[in-house]
Amino acid sequence: MTIDAAELRRRTAQLLAAHPPATTDRLEFLKARFDAGLAWVHYPEGLGGLGVPRSLQAVVDAELEAAGAPDNDSRRNGIGLGMAAPTILKYGTEEQKQRFLRPLWVGEEVWCQLFSEPGAGSDLAALGTRAVREGDDWVVNGQKVWTSGAHNSRWAILIARTDPDVPKHAGITYFLCDMTDPGVEVRPLRQITGEAEFNEVFLTDVRIPDSCRLGEVGDGWRVAQTTLNNERVAIGGMRLPREGGMIGPVSKTWRERPELRTHDLHQRLLKLWVDTEVSRLTAERLRQQLVAGQPGPEGAGMKLAFARLNQEISGLEVELRGEEGLLYDDWTMRRPELVDFVGRDAGYRYLRSKGNSIEGGTTEVLLNIVAERVLGLPSEPRTDKDVAWKDLAR
Repeated sequence: MTIDAAELRRRTAQLLAAHPPATTDRLEFLKARFDAGLAWVHYPEGLGGLGVPRSLQAVVDAELEAAGAPDNDSRRNGIGLGMAAPTILKYGTEEQKQRFLRPLWVGEEVWCQLFSEPGAGSDLAALGTRAVREGDDWVVNGQKVWTSGAHNSRWAILIARTDPDVPKHAGITYFLCDMTDPGVEVRPLRQITGEAEFNEVFLTDVRIPDSCRLGEVGDGWRVAQTTLNNERVAIGGMRLPREGGMIGPVSKTWRERPELRTHDLHQRLLKLWVDTEVSRLTAERLRQQLVAGQPGPEGAGMKLAFARLNQEISGLEVELRGEEGLLYDDWTMRRPELVDFVGRDAGYRYLRSKGNSIEGGTTEVLLNIVAERVLGLPSEPRTDKDVAWKDLAR
């Protein structure tokens, strides 16, 4: 049977009739939506989807929104939905897909990312966290850093070194780590905003069953590329309405506070407004391209634009507001579940946006990716590609 937009509307109507949003428990409704294949329609049947083009998701979302149906609060589990899920879908066993995708999508289990380390951030392949095979388990020891949301997470995507005798990219394996296991310790990292949404995570003799290995032993770098490409699209290519995101508050202030306006700020705001709209439309085109396959290096360009625009717009907003732009209402050491750029003060937006050029891949690394993989420019010399990890200087 061909599933088109009309058929999706029919199935959505059936879901709403069987589970009226006004009288159905939120979690029960989300599970029913997943089981009906209306969670992410491009996923296979039985895994929350119907195997139809990704573009048709908008049909389902519009019907459910009009009916007042609950959503799965995607911001709360952005790493799970945007990074872990597509990686599990591509490389996971059938048992792993059945076990993890449903509780991930409905939000029962929140995910974090254990990739970066104190000595391996931009050069992620140099990571030193070790995983040693012991029977049916892997024993993991090491430290991860900049782990967003680790304090709220049940599961983590983790890469660790399983073979130090081969070049750095070849000796990495990808795991799914239970954050409640013995030996997993999460410590807060207080940021310039006063909050601690980031963490450092210490792994001490953590036992991960081989059934939680994703992909082949030693093939973790290739698996991780799927995660990283999806991460950059998730950060830089999110769907926004016109004047959504950072540009919204400053545009609103400009309209409502004519006494703050100057010619110079007007010209800068116009340029940033146009740049934001171009970025928004480019992101929409990128999402359309994803219908045909997996995200590629173009996501790096979107993430670059996202970081630059957020920082320039928040800087302009502080200048526009003058002294009141420096006000910041809450320096309390908080452990938030999500980052809320728009619902906070201008001072918060200005400070928090500084992290945008680091998280999800530093600007310098992403510029290299765009240069080499999008523009086809010559690669930078890399003298360590064929050297065993254990022989690298650290």
